[in-house]
Amino acid sequence: MAIKSFQGRRAKPDTKKEYDAPILVEDYMTTRLTTFRPEQSILEVMELFAKNRISGGPVLDDNGFLVGLISEADCMKQISESRYFNQPILDKSVEKYMTKDVQTIPHNISIFDAAGIFDKHNRRRLPVMKNDILVGQISRKDVVIAALKLSGHNWK
Repeated sequence: MAIKSFQGRRAKPDTKKEYDAPILVEDYMTTRLTTFRPEQSILEVMELFAKNRISGGPVLDDNGFLVGLISEADCMKQISESRYFNQPILDKSVEKYMTKDVQTIPHNISIFDAAGIFDKHNRRRLPVMKNDILVGQISRKDVVIAALKLSGHNWK
């Protein structure tokens, strides 16, 4: 008597599986951003960080182009300076403290490539660009969440 297999037909070994889960940065990035202006006061930025429970965001000029990033770490510089000189936190502008040399990533790279960029450059967030226009921001947390969603899938 023959042994019957309940596994069904097997695929040929050289057949590649199609991967249909979303793996691009644009699938996981944040698109509703709190943005800042270079002339905005650092005090106002700190208040917005606390109010919106964020730790940083892009700085845009009057035309909407990305000119920098401001973060809690940048605000720490102002707090440290005010303590050192024994002065209250002054109403200085974002432009003085923001990071001007901003590393960005394209919207259509994979989250795996984004994870590599985060690892290599030790950034907490990266602005996402499409045709030199800011379309979102992705954080390390977004990449971790994406990896958790994809953990049940196999990719090649």
